Amino acid sequence: MALAYTPDSEWRNRSEFVNGREAIVGFLTRKWQRELEYRLIKELWAFTENRIAVRFAYEWHDDSGNWFRSYGNENWEFEANGLMQKRFASINDVPIRQQDRQFHWPQGPRPDDHPGLSDFGF
Repeated sequence: MALAYTPDSEWRNRSEFVNGREAIVGFLTRKWQRELEYRLIKELWAFTENRIAVRFAYEWHDDSGNWFRSYGNENWEFEANGLMQKRFASINDVPIRQQDRQFHWPQGPRPDDHPGLSDFGF
């Protein structure tokens, strides 16, 4: 997955600033060790030339079984070769009860027939 980013790619995720592929791999490894049973829905917000903006929500739980829904926006910038050179994410985490989860599908990609963000009113 890290090969989708330029070798010197710049990221901001919440309060963490990450630079370069190796740091991205370390960041994602830590993130996915902490955010378990991750279910993500993204929706295109806007695009122009080499920039894309998306909004998203995802549900996950920590190793104590506490569930969260994380909402956010990402801005992506791409080099001419198609690799992402910048990614800026703003994310808010909201504690939820397990019974209040909305994203129910087997681990892996969201099924095509599962409602999107706009369907949920998120």
